[in-house]
Amino acid sequence: MTDPYPIIEVEADWAEDTEYMGDDKPKFWFKRPADESDDNVRWLFKYPRRQNSGEHWAEKIAEQVANLLEIPHGEVEFAVFDGARGSASKSFVRDGEELFHGNQILETTEANYDASTRFRQSDHTLDMVLQGLDVIFVSHEAANRAKRQFAEYVMLDALIGNTDRHHRNWGIVRKLEAGEWVGRLAPSYDHASSLGRELRDSARDGHLGNGVERYSKRGRGGIYWNRDDSRAPSPLSLARMATEQYPDIFVPAMRKLDSLSENDLVRVASQVPKDWMSKSATCFAVSVMRYNLAKLREVVIR
Repeated sequence: MTDPYPIIEVEADWAEDTEYMGDDKPKFWFKRPADESDDNVRWLFKYPRRQNSGEHWAEKIAEQVANLLEIPHGEVEFAVFDGARGSASKSFVRDGEELFHGNQILETTEANYDASTRFRQSDHTLDMVLQGLDVIFVSHEAANRAKRQFAEYVMLDALIGNTDRHHRNWGIVRKLEAGEWVGRLAPSYDHASSLGRELRDSARDGHLGNGVERYSKRGRGGIYWNRDDSRAPSPLSLARMATEQYPDIFVPAMRKLDSLSENDLVRVASQVPKDWMSKSATCFAVSVMRYNLAKLREVVIR
């Protein structure tokens, strides 16, 4: 029997950006005494955006799956502040660095790209992302490394059903050195929109009764296939099409799934504290990952 994931009890005097702590209480940065050895460590506390939403456990399970697959990812812990449950995400941006988001990259590398549009930005295609990485990284080797890493993010999204890979949910971490920008692709982050976190248990039970195939196909991601498409493909469909279109980039990412077992999926979900995630939510999250894992493996086998 594995131990449940730990929970950070956030104290009020740890908070830094108190302006975020209004009536909506979306999120705020904090530092905890346990990190005193490194004063640069900051954490972002995030409340679920809707009551009874499972965004906090979706973030944690996604982090653990990424860890198993050795995909660069942000660190996430369960957290409680003033009696409210949420998640805490550790900053991966250090002193002197900045997170340069995907929309900023594409605004720089693609003519007439509208960086201000968040939802249904059909110009945010996989082709544009890969081309943007080719431009932003000077060396061919660095660009290819970034594209293969991004392919791992696409594969992770497909596995967990993450529908929120919009153009601000990826980017590069960069800094100025001797007057020139140097950087790396940021680790994968913000996986709250996955694993059926938005459903009520009654809906989850209904999907389990009829299978999760329809649910997985219905979800629409944040990366489009063609600029004139009215809707983005599902994360699973995107990964499957990308592997066929760009095998050199995506097959190595898909091969990482060889190391993942169904027992792994059960374990990472079952370590969520029982009073944080219902039995129906746990069963549904595991079922979604099992289904998507099987479909992703079919692509590589073909």
